[in-house]
Amino acid sequence: VPPINPSSSLRASLLLRLTGEVMSNIFGYVPNPRTLPQLLAWLDDLDKGWLAVLRTQAWDAAERTGIDVLDPIQAPTLSTPVSQTDRTRLRSILASGTARLEAWLEDGLRVDGADDLEQALERLGLQQAFDDLFVETLAEMGEFTEGMAQVDVPPLLTCM
Repeated sequence: VPPINPSSSLRASLLLRLTGEVMSNIFGYVPNPRTLPQLLAWLDDLDKGWLAVLRTQAWDAAERTGIDVLDPIQAPTLSTPVSQTDRTRLRSILASGTARLEAWLEDGLRVDGADDLEQALERLGLQQAFDDLFVETLAEMGEFTEGMAQVDVPPLLTCM
């Protein structure tokens, strides 16, 4: 049996720090309809990164996804699961951060012909991307059931 990788907890700590910093500091900027797709795509990549960490997978940078590594030669050490404390911290960061992200967009995103955030996101073709923020991570942590994905309310608001 390969030894346990001591850096797996560092990976979770780094992602917690990065996630917390992004979700706290994005509000220093004005929402921009031209760059919002890039932000949502980056947050989707962050979601995929968290999914890989939660599943103790290796990260395939080219494919931007986690991969199982079963060959002991390719993976000389095993990752340890994310601690319950870190899972709780992550859940808190995501719940509060996405609520603030929604408020930030409601207050600052301006799209011609849109009266509210939902209409603005629809006009930009970003409603689904916004609704799917961190769905994979929260589902992996047991926050979502299949039926919750069908609700018209942004999924993260159901976790609060």
